[in-house]
Amino acid sequence: MATSASSKLSKAVKQQYMDLPQGDQVQAMYIWIDGTGEGLRCKTRTLDSEPKTLEDLPEWNFDGSSTYQSEGSNSDMYLIPQAMFRDPFRKDPNKLVLCEVLKYNRKPAETNLRQMCKKIMGMVQNQHPWFGMEQEYTLLGTDSHPFGWPSNGFPGPQGPYYCGVGADKAYGRDVVEFNFNCVCVCLCMCMYICLVVLQWEFQVGPCEGIDMGDHLWIARFLLHRVCEDFGIVASFDPKPIPGNWNGAGCHTNFSTKEMREEGGLKYIEESIERLAKRHQYHIRAYDPKGGLDNARRLTGHHETSNINEFSAGVANRGASIRIPRSVGQEMKGYFEDRRPSANCDPYAVTEALVRTCLLNEESEEPVKYK
Repeated sequence: MATSASSKLSKAVKQQYMDLPQGDQVQAMYIWIDGTGEGLRCKTRTLDSEPKTLEDLPEWNFDGSSTYQSEGSNSDMYLIPQAMFRDPFRKDPNKLVLCEVLKYNRKPAETNLRQMCKKIMGMVQNQHPWFGMEQEYTLLGTDSHPFGWPSNGFPGPQGPYYCGVGADKAYGRDVVEFNFNCVCVCLCMCMYICLVVLQWEFQVGPCEGIDMGDHLWIARFLLHRVCEDFGIVASFDPKPIPGNWNGAGCHTNFSTKEMREEGGLKYIEESIERLAKRHQYHIRAYDPKGGLDNARRLTGHHETSNINEFSAGVANRGASIRIPRSVGQEMKGYFEDRRPSANCDPYAVTEALVRTCLLNEESEEPVKYK
C-alpha cells in the first residue's frame, strides 16, 4: 500500500522547530470549504497577540481561481472568521479559525452554505435544536487502496469487524485514536469512536444549531491533518469500494426541547410524518451531488434504506429514520436520520431537518425567507 513521501520525514527533527519560542505572537490557521463543497483548504497568518473573540481576528483573502471558486481575472475571495478553536497541532495559544467564503461582491460563495443555515437556525433558536452526527470514513493509501486490505484480493467477509479488536480486524487504530484526542482537545466533545466493517466512525455532538456544522467540518479537518502525518488518506466517499461492503454515511441524530421532555415521542412522530412527505427534497440535500453519490449507497442493502422509498421504525437500521429502542420505551428523546451520505455538508443536512420538522415546509424547494 502506498503512503505519502512526507510521512517518512523525521518527526523528531520537525519537533525541534515546533518547540521554538514564539513570544507573544500567535499563529492562526484559517480554514475554509473549497469550490467542490467537500474539500478543505487552509493557510496561516501571524497575529501580534492571542485572539480572545472573533472580533480579534482580521478578515483575509485568497486566490479563488486555485480552489474552484472564481476566475483568474477576478480571483480574490474573502475569508470571514466565524468560529475559533484551540490548535491541537501547534498547541496553545495558537488557533484554528473556521471561515465563511464571500465573493468579490461580498455575497456567499456557491459552496458557502453556512450563512443560510445560520439564518434558519436563528428562526428556531427558542426550540433548541440539538444534533449529533455520526461521521463514517474509510482509510486509504495514496494509491486509493483500502488501508489494511490484501494487495491482491479482499479481506474476509463482514462479521468480525464491528467494534472489533485485534490486528486482523482493526486497521489504522493509531490514526483514529490520535484524531479522537485532537477532536476532544479542539471541540471539547466527541461522543465515541468505533470500527464499522473495515471503516471507522466518530460522532460529534450534541451540538445546538449552527455549531453542528462548524464542529463537524473542523473534526473532518483534524482527521485529514492526522492522516497527513501517517501518510494515508481519509475518504468520505459514500461507497468507496463497490460490491458487498457497507457504504459510508453520516447518520444524523436530531431533537428539540419538546422532544426531549416528557411526552416528546408525540413531537418525534409528527416530525417523521413531515419527513415522509418531503423525502426527495432531503435526498437532494443529503449529498453534495444532489443524491447521485447516495444512490450508490442507499440500495436497501448493507443497513441502508432504498433511496426511492421512505421508511421509519424502532431500532431498524434498514429504515430511513430510526427511533432508538430506548426512545420508544421512555416516550421521549430523539430520532436518527440515516440517509445523509458521509460526504454531506452538515450545514445542508441540519438546515433541511429544521425547515421540514420545525418550520413545517412542504414544497420540493426550500422557502425563501426575507
